[in-house]
Amino acid sequence: MEPEKRAFSFIDIISRSEKPRTKGLTMVLDKAFGSMQAEILMMASDYIDIIKLGWATPRLIPEQVVRKKIELYRRHDVMVGNGGTILEIAYQQNKVDEFFSYCRDIGLTLIEVSNGVVNIDPDTKAEIINKAVEMGFYVISEVGKKDPAEDLKLSVKDRINEVRSDLAAGAHYVIIEAREGGKGLGVYDDKGGLKQQMAVQLVDELGLENIMFEAPEKSQQAGLILLFGPDVSLGNIRPDDVIPLETLRRGIRGDTCGKL
Repeated sequence: MEPEKRAFSFIDIISRSEKPRTKGLTMVLDKAFGSMQAEILMMASDYIDIIKLGWATPRLIPEQVVRKKIELYRRHDVMVGNGGTILEIAYQQNKVDEFFSYCRDIGLTLIEVSNGVVNIDPDTKAEIINKAVEMGFYVISEVGKKDPAEDLKLSVKDRINEVRSDLAAGAHYVIIEAREGGKGLGVYDDKGGLKQQMAVQLVDELGLENIMFEAPEKSQQAGLILLFGPDVSLGNIRPDDVIPLETLRRGIRGDTCGKL
């Protein structure tokens, strides 16, 4: 099928690979969208690679509603996965196998493995990643803590070592934690400013294709795109920021116009 013609198509913009992409991924956080919100979001599905059902929000929603949303997203060629927190809770309750079986039954194609709230040691985390891969899931992991005080204890070397362990266990790529607020965690200071030296060190050591930066704020998105180019993978994008983010990637917004 021919792609639908875009408005103002005579304007030249930076090209991007079509889905399924292996770089420059955009992950959107679904914080318990209703059916209508999900339908509206899919108007921008060409620019969305992954939707994460945030934290443990599906636990409070009727199963049939969750199934319908997952089916909708997948119909638009968007991968759908769990929030890492609910898997951490399943681990805490010794229910990882049951969790994976249910994820497969409900239609999830992606599993996120994290240890941001519950203390899961690197070897056990690697085992969980490997188990999910063996079950046929597309697996991503996350490095970092949700408590700023705990996250601050992690050195850049600690993060690099954990990313390497997760990749070796089979993770397709690794998310650098920043939560939905983007302040005081990972590569951001307590005001949300980008720690450029830290971000560059992570990319130099690990490769841009292996990591995704959570970047909920426009200044963070623009800063990372200017630093690494339009094919940096970004996560925790708000639904109404999907197309604005793509304009940053394509160089048709003031922050990046003429700079890429």
